[in-house]
Amino acid sequence: MRLATIRHDGGTRAALVEEGRTRLLPHTDVGTLLSDIEGRPIGELPGTPGPSHQDVDYAPLVPRPSKILCVGLNYKDHIAEMGRETPEYPTLFGKFADTLLGAEDDLVLPAESSAVDWEAELVVVVGRTVRHANAAEAAAAVAGFTVANDVSARDWQRRTGQWLQGKAFEATTPIGPVLVTGDEIGGAADLEITCAVDGVVKQRSRTSELLFGPADIVAYVSRFTTLRPGDLLLTGTPGGVGAGRTPAEYLSPGQVLTTTVEGIGSCRNTCVEEVGAR
Repeated sequence: MRLATIRHDGGTRAALVEEGRTRLLPHTDVGTLLSDIEGRPIGELPGTPGPSHQDVDYAPLVPRPSKILCVGLNYKDHIAEMGRETPEYPTLFGKFADTLLGAEDDLVLPAESSAVDWEAELVVVVGRTVRHANAAEAAAAVAGFTVANDVSARDWQRRTGQWLQGKAFEATTPIGPVLVTGDEIGGAADLEITCAVDGVVKQRSRTSELLFGPADIVAYVSRFTTLRPGDLLLTGTPGGVGAGRTPAEYLSPGQVLTTTVEGIGSCRNTCVEEVGAR
C-alpha cells in the first residue's frame, strides 16, 4: 500500500496512491490518518477519486510530526569518509517540522551557509504509539517507509560538537513522495539507495548496509521517549557525501538533487537561493 499527502483545494489531503490514480481520504495528511486509524486496516477507509499521478502536487508526507529523529553514522563507508569510529549505539539528533518540504518542492539553500551537502536516507514512519518496545513490538510499530534527504549545512554543523544547527535550517529536508508499507518492499531490508546531483550519482548503497536497522532504531528510541503515529526516523546516509570528497563538493543554486530509494520513489528538488535573508 502507498500513501501520500497531496496539496488539494487550497489545503492538503491524505491519499491512497493506486495504479495511475489517487484516492482522497478523509484526513488532512498521512500523520493524522495514522493517528486516527492506529491498528485499523487502511484499505477500509472511505475515499473519493483524486488527481492522476501526473497532476499530483506532493506536500511533505507528514507535515507536523511530533518528533523527527535522525541517525548519524549508520553506514560503514560514511563513518570511514568522515573519519569517525563505529558507534556502539545509534548517534541521534533531531529536526523540526519547519525543515520539511515536499518531494518536488524547491530546496532552499541557506544564505548563512556556503557548505550545503546532500545525505540520502531511508525513513521509518511510525504507525502506532510505542514505548519500551522489544524487537517484535518495534517492528510492528512501523507503518512503512519513505525517502528523505538530510541536507546539511556543514559549516554550521561543525561549529560545535552538537550537530543540530547544521541540520535544522528551514525548507531543507525533502521527504516523500509516498509511504510504502513494508509488505511491498521486504521490510526495506535490502533496497538500493542513491543520491544524484544534476543526474550524476554521488551516493549509491543498499539498506542492508545499515548498522542499526529500522526495528533496532525504533526499539532504542522508545527506551527514552514515546513514539507516536506519524513520527519520522531518518536512518542515516551512506558514503559519497560532498564533505567526504577531495575537494569537497557542495550544492549550488539551479542544481537538481534527486534522492531515490528502490521500490519507494524519488524526491527531485531544485536548489534555490534563500530570499529575504539578512
